[in-house]
Amino acid sequence: MLEFFTKSKAVLFFLLFSFCPLCWAENAADDVWDPAKYISVDEIAPGMEAYCLTIYNGTEIEKFGLKVLSIVRNMAPGRDIILVQGTDERFIHSGPVWGCSGSPVYIDGRLAGALSFAFYFSKDPLYGVMPIKDMLMVGHQQNTVQKSATAGNFRQPAFGFDFSKPIDFAEINRQITTKGPASGRLSAKNAQAGMTFLPCPLITTGLPDKVCEQLNTSVEPFGLVAVSGIAGGGTSNAVEDVCRPNDVRLAPGACLVVPLVTGDISMAAVGTTTEVVGDKVYGFGHDFLGSGAIDLPMATGRVHTIVSSVVRSFKLAGPIEIVGALTADETAAVYGRIGAKAKMIPLVITIDRYNEAEKRVYNCRMADNQMLTPLVLRSAVAGATLMLGDLPPDHTLEYKVTIGLEGAEPVAFENISTGAGLDEMLEETTGPVAVLLNNPYEKVNIKSIDFDVRVVAKNSSSRIWSVDLSDSTVKAGQQVDVTIVVESFLAEKKKYRCSLKVPSELPPGKYNLMVCGGYGYQQFLMTAAPYKFVPQNIETLIEAMNNLLGIGRDKLYCLLVLPPGGVSVEKAELPDLPATKVLLLQDAKRALTSQPHLTWLEESLVTGTVIIDEKVMNITVEE
Repeated sequence: MLEFFTKSKAVLFFLLFSFCPLCWAENAADDVWDPAKYISVDEIAPGMEAYCLTIYNGTEIEKFGLKVLSIVRNMAPGRDIILVQGTDERFIHSGPVWGCSGSPVYIDGRLAGALSFAFYFSKDPLYGVMPIKDMLMVGHQQNTVQKSATAGNFRQPAFGFDFSKPIDFAEINRQITTKGPASGRLSAKNAQAGMTFLPCPLITTGLPDKVCEQLNTSVEPFGLVAVSGIAGGGTSNAVEDVCRPNDVRLAPGACLVVPLVTGDISMAAVGTTTEVVGDKVYGFGHDFLGSGAIDLPMATGRVHTIVSSVVRSFKLAGPIEIVGALTADETAAVYGRIGAKAKMIPLVITIDRYNEAEKRVYNCRMADNQMLTPLVLRSAVAGATLMLGDLPPDHTLEYKVTIGLEGAEPVAFENISTGAGLDEMLEETTGPVAVLLNNPYEKVNIKSIDFDVRVVAKNSSSRIWSVDLSDSTVKAGQQVDVTIVVESFLAEKKKYRCSLKVPSELPPGKYNLMVCGGYGYQQFLMTAAPYKFVPQNIETLIEAMNNLLGIGRDKLYCLLVLPPGGVSVEKAELPDLPATKVLLLQDAKRALTSQPHLTWLEESLVTGTVIIDEKVMNITVEE
């Protein structure tokens, strides 16, 4: 009996210990803790001399003198930090440098932690140091979560899109460009007076300044600062041909780069490596996105120079070679494994502009991340389109998009936009990617993304000049011929004809005949059949997106609206139900959403122009 009780206690202790993340993490840190190699906060006192390792130029790791000012207890619950000040002349000149996040700090020859915090607009190079013991806990307590994230299982959505309503790409675009992560980090704009995490510079190449500025606005809530860099990268693992890949390795003080886009357009976040234990890498001294388990490429890098500024000094750097993957992203550090391989999405952008003789093709690869992929994709497409200058005042964009999906048919569409800048195109190209990556049903693996964009220096908008009916009074079963005259911008009027046959069983009465372009047609569908754009599972999500993306702006639609009959219950159309059953299904107490089932006749014609208005005519059906 005693033996059974003892064994039961041991099993219970093991289970409780295994499922306690904090205990698990502390135990993991203790397993790698070496008092000869690491120094704890309790051993550190004000006035002690220290130094950090980091790179100010090229790939050479250098020492920079520091002095311990104080120990700040409980800066966060259960977490202390070490406050230090730089004594090296270069540190004093530049002040806090963005990109030094993770630079290892040594006291008495032992690793104490990493540069992590700073004060904005500080005249002195003041830094907060994240203790190394806190950093060594990262990447251990979430092994189960990390395995599920990298094994293709479902991931928690990063954005709270409302899938109970019709898909709205304009609203989705607004969310992905304005919403930051659900972490406690303050942006530079909102944390200028106090100590906060050092932002990581997001160095971009191949993007016009205007696009880089827009990207900066979107990524600032993530603790990133977009900066225009110098020179582009490549398309393979060797993302910058500055030196031979084997010449540079991840080591304490070396650049730790997260390439979000590689190839002809590059976007890479820059920080510093703190510690390398075997194939395990710790860096940044703070989180990257604060998302826990991640799967992002991890690369070596080189520093071109330090850009010193009163507002913000930062490392102008770039990636060299992808050598592994980051798998954990927690408050104290990022954690990765050398040799691991993060998923990246091939991206091809083809641009045909009015002011260049040949098409340009951009071959890139993007990191697969629910929060950042839509943002960097948006910037890559915008940058490629605007590489040779802004759009002219009169412009038209014709674009084709194919999003390849693993195990499913691709999401493919083409459309046209005129006089709206890049907004409509970007909403329709990045919106579907954001929805697929953040759907609540199941994980979607995007295999590839291809864009084909044609920029024309002309205004392709048009208006409906007139609508004439062969007869405004008809009988059921007869045909109505419609003649539409369209007036285009600085062009001759064009005439279009379509015919609609009145159903033979249509009751006598007055009916609306609507003539419109893509905008009017979409608005009509959202009112008449919103369920066509509301998903219920992954299959209907793709169907709903295809329904929305299939509405062409360069089409003329002719609609004869018929009286409602039956009911639509969610996506099920029940047009022939008796009136008594319709009343039962429309009872407000029922959980299923229902609405009167509307029907209409329609015909569409391709005009090649964007019709921006609509006309409604009345026809009378006689007995």
